[in-house]
This record gives sequence, structure tokens and C-alpha cells, in this order.
Amino acid sequence: MAQELKKVTKPTWYDPLVSASSADQPVLKVYNSLTKEKVEFRPAKGKAVKWYNCGPTVYDAAHLGHARNYMSQDIVRRILVDYFGYDVHFVMNITDIDDKIIIRARHNYLLDQLRTTFTSLSESLLTQANEAWSAYFSSKLKGVAHPKSDSPADIDAAWSELLAKETSSEKWWSEVKAADEKFTMNVASLRKAKEGIAKAVAALSSGDTSQAHAVALIDAASDVLAPYLDKKLGSSLTDPSISRRLAAHWESAFYSDMSRLRILPADTITRVTEYVPEIVQFVEQIVNNGYGYATEDGSVYFDTRAFDGGNPKPGVHSSEGDWNHFYAKLQPGKKGNKEALEEGEGILTGIHNNQFYPFAGALSTGASKRFPSDFALWKASKPGEPAWPSPWGPGRPGWHIECSVMASEILGENMDIHSGGIDLCFPHHDNEIAQSEAYHDCRQWVNYFLHTGHLHIEGLKMSKSLKNFITVQDALEMYSARQLRLAFLGQLWSSPMDFKQSTMLEVKARESAIDNFFNVVRALVLESRSSNVASDQQHHYNEPEKELAASLTETQDAFRASLCDSFNTPEALDHLLELISRTNIYLQRGRSNINVGVVERVAGWVTKMLRMFGLGEGPVTRSTIGWGEAEIEGQTAGVDRDMMLMPYLNALSAFRDGVRQLAIQQASAKEILALCDKLRDEDLAPLGVALDDQEDGRALVKLVNPDILLRARDEKAAAASAKAAKKAAAAEAEKAKKAARLEKGKISPTEMFKPPNVEDGLYGSWDDRGIPLTDGEGKDVSKAKSKKLVKEWEIQDKLHKEWKEWEQAENGV
Repeated sequence: MAQELKKVTKPTWYDPLVSASSADQPVLKVYNSLTKEKVEFRPAKGKAVKWYNCGPTVYDAAHLGHARNYMSQDIVRRILVDYFGYDVHFVMNITDIDDKIIIRARHNYLLDQLRTTFTSLSESLLTQANEAWSAYFSSKLKGVAHPKSDSPADIDAAWSELLAKETSSEKWWSEVKAADEKFTMNVASLRKAKEGIAKAVAALSSGDTSQAHAVALIDAASDVLAPYLDKKLGSSLTDPSISRRLAAHWESAFYSDMSRLRILPADTITRVTEYVPEIVQFVEQIVNNGYGYATEDGSVYFDTRAFDGGNPKPGVHSSEGDWNHFYAKLQPGKKGNKEALEEGEGILTGIHNNQFYPFAGALSTGASKRFPSDFALWKASKPGEPAWPSPWGPGRPGWHIECSVMASEILGENMDIHSGGIDLCFPHHDNEIAQSEAYHDCRQWVNYFLHTGHLHIEGLKMSKSLKNFITVQDALEMYSARQLRLAFLGQLWSSPMDFKQSTMLEVKARESAIDNFFNVVRALVLESRSSNVASDQQHHYNEPEKELAASLTETQDAFRASLCDSFNTPEALDHLLELISRTNIYLQRGRSNINVGVVERVAGWVTKMLRMFGLGEGPVTRSTIGWGEAEIEGQTAGVDRDMMLMPYLNALSAFRDGVRQLAIQQASAKEILALCDKLRDEDLAPLGVALDDQEDGRALVKLVNPDILLRARDEKAAAASAKAAKKAAAAEAEKAKKAARLEKGKISPTEMFKPPNVEDGLYGSWDDRGIPLTDGEGKDVSKAKSKKLVKEWEIQDKLHKEWKEWEQAENGV
């Protein structure tokens, strides 16, 4: 009988997480505007994240505030996707119909028509410009300028009186500027128009009525002409393509700016004009749910009083327990903020009604709105505004409704993240929440609201009136997209940011430090791979290497903790820079005493994290170290070996020829060293090769972006040239000073107080040295005057001696 086999037992396996403290594992928390604190981020469905972002209203060029907003959201999005591994569906809207778009489009169209109509300068055009100027003056400065009447003469007198106060009453002028941020801009518009009118009057007087003068007048007075023409003709512009053309132009410009900033495009783009039928249906449902009402003019308003505290329909979301609707979840303290509510309704709604827009229609709390905080869901279109059919008559969407509808259409009745600038918090986002929760009759439409902070320029609000308005294109002429991103990474996304020149100097210093680190590591790695050195039987993984590897692990943990702390990129970036600093210290041991593999691992992880932030360029491979290189459009994938090698071979051959010639001529060591410098600075720099002299006598070869090397070389040359020029200027100034001193010294001290060196009759008598004793009337010179004259005589005596010595030297005596 076979012996029974012993039962095989498995060893006990211990779960490593059992003994680990959960407190050591950071969880992602985000600052949620709904709670005003950091809360744990938990998407509704696992790793899937539904995110809606408020996009631009496309009526003008994107500015630096837009760049900060969209780049900050891009950074957060990249962190969620590329670091935490979430599957994000990022939806962004384009507001392509809005009061600002309508007004701007009409203004541009009417000005273009005026340029086409007037093929020459005429009294008629000049009259329109003067009438427009007076209307603009009365509208914009009526609170600070007080003409006696509406006559042109009295208005001109009031204008002159106002301008005089700029210098005579600086305190008053400053107070007016502080009270009205557009005051300076309005005055500038009036000045520009007045100057244009004056030039037109002069041209007409001289008989020059060319079209060039007509166009110049229209351009100079465009700010005052546009609202004037809109008042007269705006209501007749019924062609919807006028607004669409403007919106399409600026939408395209926006995408171009975002691409240059390396901001990822949205997964889904929605445009208001493409969702009007859905908006109408959405508004109908809100009305049916009891939270909206139509007015006599064909508009529909959201009933904030019915909604605030209102109960959901019976049986709706019953599993959530008892709850009531709540208006202004984000900023409940602003429920009655009249200024914010009015701004949210738009200029054409009628709240901002003035002489330029008399056909906008009055907005009252009686016949139109039931309560001041109620807001438009659907606006009855007035003459000059685009319109779509609806059950209430021709109209267009209110501003707030668009995002509710498009977000719901794409993402459903609930989303994980909604984002936008902090300036949209109230009333726009609060109204979005209210009308969406009224439509879906739900308790919570958005789980996490992320608001990016304000951006100021050198401590001031960015404004055209303050002349600190910076478009994205302007910014990219001053700084690279990477430098702007580094600047925004250096600030908390949810905090205000002061964009200062000093900040950008710090950013450039950081970028340079990272550049240098990558250049050195790439050079060491390339050298290590190309040398094919056999093992020296040493593992080169000693205490310094262990310390550096431990620093990497510590940094990775700290980096994760920072990003879990509501995407704290300033702190995370500091961790990366500290790791780079520690690695640089390790590299000071010299290349024969370092483990390139450990350094490459550090640099590889730093590269990965920086690229995760969106700081990299071009394709990435497993061995990529550094920012990378942007792909050149039209460049073929294949590489022509000859074309690639010849520039380097030519530089090497030319250097060899130069060395041979110097050797034949028995040149000095100084000349040979100069040739070496030429190879480094002039021949290799354009090829992207940098040579760093090392203590062991062998240069470290680094591959660097040629533009960086050439810029550094040119800056060095320019600095040297400037220093030489300064020295030469100083020498020339000293020479001129000496010449002036010698010229003055020609006069003998005995003659200096006598005509013609002084006014005839100034003095009456002199002593034997030529110092005056009496004045022209025979009176004795006072003691104080005499003392002063003696001092001047002594100075001239010294100058005269110096001149005589110089003259003798010149004559060879």
C-alpha cells in the first residue's frame, strides 16, 4: 500500500497595508466653493469625472486674465488625468450670442458702413462726428462735467473746464478716477476724437477732402461714433450674420491663443446658437415646474422666491430625505446685490438704459419682473437683436440658461465638477445652479465647484482705462508659454494672483535652473551611453547614491501630498526644485565619482512631473529628459544622415584647418586658445552644442537648444560691448571736461574781473592782482564780496597755471 502523501501547506501571506497607517496615505481633497473648504474628491462613478467649464464670450481678444483662468484649469485637468488617473470628460461652452457680442458686432458693422459711405471728407461727416462727440460727452461725463446748456459752445466750455482740472485740481481728478474706473478711458476717447475733428477741420479749410482724411476722422472718433450710430441705426440691423461673423472670428482667435499657451482642447465644445431649441424646452419645463413665469413683452423670468425654500415634487429623489431648494448656494450673502444682479442681466436688457440704447426697453419690478433678484431665462428680442422662435414670441436665451442646458444635454442631471473664474460666482453660477436644480427638481446639480482666483497687474485690476490691459498675444511677445505656465503654477489656482515683473524674473531664474539641470544630466547620460566603458568591478551605489535615491522617494511622497492638498502646485514645484538642488550637489562630486543611472532616474521623474503639468514640448519617449522639443510642421519623420552630420563635420574640419595654420605660423598659445573659443562660441553654438570646461581638463559636451545658446552668447557680447561703450563714453566725457577746464584757464587771473571778461563799468578799480577794490560807482567792495572775489581769483589762478603748463607741453617747451 502506497504511503499517503503529506498535505501541502502554504505559508501565511501578510497584507502590507494591514500594518500601514491610513493616515500616511493622503487622499485628494479640493477646495469646493459650495462648502468654502477643502473636501475629499469622490466622483459619482468611480474614476469617471464629468466636468463642465464656463468658456469665453467671444467678442474680443483673450487677455491675461483668461490665460490665468484657462491655464489653471488645464493644469488641474492634467493632474487629474495624468497623475491621479481619472477619466475626465471635459466640456466647455462658447457663448456666441450675448449682449456684448450684439453691441460690438453692430458697432463694427456701422463703422465699416460709414467708411464705405464717405469716399471723401465732408461737412456732413464732420457734423456727425461733432454730434457723436457731444452725445458721448453728455452720456459718459454727465456726473462730473456740468455744461450750462446742451449747446455745442457750452459743452466745449465744460470740456475745457474739465481738462483744466487735471492740473489745477489733481486731488479732484484722482477722486473721480477712483470713483469711476472708466473715467480715464472715456476722457481718452473724447480727446482722441477731438484731435481727429480738429485735423478734419484743418483739412477741409485747406480744401483737402481726400478719402484718407475721412477714414482718419472715423478711426479717431470711432469710440464716440459707434454708440451714436447705434442709437440711430442699430434697431434696423436684423441680419443675424452680423453677430455670427464677429463671434466666429473671435472664437477662432481664442482657439489660436489657447493652442499657443499649450492648453488642451476640450473634449466637447458647445455653442449657444446650436442649442436654442433645447434651451426653449428647458425654459418651458422650469415654468411647468412652477419656478418661472412669462411677462407681457414675451420674456421669461426665473422666480427666485418660489424656488428659494421650495419643495421638490412628491416622490422626486425621496431617498435623499426631506430637503428644500436653496437660491444662491455659492454666495448667499449677495442675494440682494443690485449691482451684481444688473450686470448679470446685460446692457441690452434695459437696466443700463441710457441715451445710446433708448430702444433697450425699461426693466421694472412691476410689469416685467416680480422681484428684483429674478433673472431672465428667455429675453424677448428688441429691434436690432437676433431672434429665435419660442412659445412666448421671438427672443433669445438669457445668459445664465445656456450653461445649464448645454451641460445637462451632455453630462445629464448631475456633474462632478463645474469650473470658471471667481468673477462668475454670483450671479452667473448661482443662477445656473438654481435654474438647473429647478429643471431637474434635484437637490444638488454640481458636486464640486472650482473657481480660479482673480488676476491683478502690479497690484491693480487689469483694465484698458488703467493702460495695463495685456492680451494673450501681448503676453506671448514678452514671455514664453512655458514661463507663463510656471508663473501660474507658482500660485494656488484658487487664490488671487498679482502678475508682477519681479515674479516673472523669479520664473525665468527657475526655468534657467531647471534648464541647466537637464542639460548637464542629458550630457552625462549621452556620454555614458556612447563611451561603452567596461565595468570597473565597482557597483557605484554607495552612501551618496543611497541618499539621493532616498531623496527621490521622499520628494515623490511630498509631491503627492501637495497635489492631494487641493492641487497645491506652488508647494509641489518647490519639492521638484529642492530635489534638483540636492542632485546638483551630488553632481559636484565629479563625473568619475557619480552613478549616472541614479541621476538619470531622478531627472526622468522630474521630467515626467513637469510634462504632467503641461510644461513639456513635442513627443516623449521612455528615455526623454527635459522639456523636449516642439515638432516642426512639415518636418519629415526620416532623417537625412548627411544633412544631419555635415554641419558638425564642417565645424570640425574648419577647426582642424585653423589649428594647422597656426601651427605652421608658430602662433602663440593665446591665438590657439582664441581659436578654441571661436569653435565653442561661433561654430558649435548654432548647432546646439555647448562645451563646459571641467576641472579634469576635459570639456563636458552638452546638447542645448541653439536659440538658448545663441541668446546667451549674444547677451554676453552685448554686455561686453555695452561695458566698452560706457568706458569709452566716460573717457570722452573726461576729455571734454578737461578741454573745458583748459579753455577756461586761458584767461589770466589779473584780467578776469576786467572788461571784456566782465560787464563794462561793473568795477572801478583793482589791486595789483586784478581783484576789484571798488564798484562802478566808486564805492568800496564789501568784505563779503571781496572775500568771494579772492576765492574766485585763486581758482582761476590755478586753472591758468594748468593751461600754461599744457600749452608749454603742446609746444614742446
